[in-house]
Amino acid sequence: MTLTTNQKWLSIIGIGESGLSELSPLARGFVDRASLIVGGKRHLAMLHDSLQPRLVWTSPIETSIESILTHRGTPVCILASGDPLCYGIGVTLLKYISIEEMTIIPAPSTFSLACARLGWSLTDVETISLCGRAPDFLAAILAPDAKLLILSAGADTPQIVADLLTQRGYGDSQITVLEHIGGRERVISALARAWSKPDVAALNAIAVECRIDLNTIPLNRLPGLPESAYHHDGQLTKREVRAITLAALAPMPGELLWDVGAGCGSIGIEWLRSHPRCRAIAIEQHSHRLQFIADNMAALGTPHLQLVQGKAPEALADLPTPSAIFIGGGVTAPGLLATCWTALRSDGRLVANAVTVETELQLLQWHQQVGGELTRIAIQRTQTIGGFLGWKPLIPVTQLVVVKGKE
Repeated sequence: MTLTTNQKWLSIIGIGESGLSELSPLARGFVDRASLIVGGKRHLAMLHDSLQPRLVWTSPIETSIESILTHRGTPVCILASGDPLCYGIGVTLLKYISIEEMTIIPAPSTFSLACARLGWSLTDVETISLCGRAPDFLAAILAPDAKLLILSAGADTPQIVADLLTQRGYGDSQITVLEHIGGRERVISALARAWSKPDVAALNAIAVECRIDLNTIPLNRLPGLPESAYHHDGQLTKREVRAITLAALAPMPGELLWDVGAGCGSIGIEWLRSHPRCRAIAIEQHSHRLQFIADNMAALGTPHLQLVQGKAPEALADLPTPSAIFIGGGVTAPGLLATCWTALRSDGRLVANAVTVETELQLLQWHQQVGGELTRIAIQRTQTIGGFLGWKPLIPVTQLVVVKGKE
């Protein structure tokens, strides 16, 4: 819960590797007047012989925030690296404290400094932080000729990034590691496949110029990835149907999807790949399919897909309210459609696919009850017949798309 008071008592001061000497008079004034200064050990060491009380961040960070809140109303200063609102502590603190109580004075972010060193335009760069996040997130933003800037979690992050690039067919990518940027800088460069730098400083950022290997086929972010991109046991929505289904689900940044009867997780994964702020929960009862989902999450850059093992509708209890629901399996389960419809937010989208007569009957009955649109999707692919090509039809899919009205 965000707390509010009538005065600005908390200052968050961005600071670089050069320390207090680079602060503006305004920023330095907040530091000098503080009755408590908070930061990491590296930042607090910049204070040298200052006698002001200090608080070092602890884990979990919520413990430190609780301590800060006990000083609410008195001048507290937090020292933060670069821009506090660029993957920084400012983002976290705003969940607990109103901006009306804060003064935030940023320094140049690591990303801005890196672009200045490399001559890159920040607007043309993909940025990501691997501090406390799985390296698999990188897989979602790999693309030929892309430029990436990565905040490292530590000294071993460059090797992890180099290995991931090589494994995913980007071994010819140029990696540049910038250590202690803005301070005692050192720059190291090498190809991902040849990276072997054991003495990298813990404080570093990574720049990557993506170059795809000759025989690697890139994966775009549009729905309808090839079936070969997934590990599965046959419970996989075919790529053409998947593209149509994602278009009907219409993901928007920040929205939450329930992927009910997720199979190998393709719908939830491609929903997440559409935008980094999208969220999704995959509900699947079979343990071996959950393993397929986990493998696909890692391979396709969506380790934040939430997994729920269980049979719907029982497994749907207590899940957060979805913006959209896809039902790919289990439509005939008693009460499933009604449970999903009740859980769906107003203006949310429900999409359900059917390949059996029994499931089609359920969708027809639901369509008569709540409306929406029924569509029959029939796909044919070429297949060799002797020395000729013929058409092989895939199993037709009946799709119900319905938007829930305001209540």
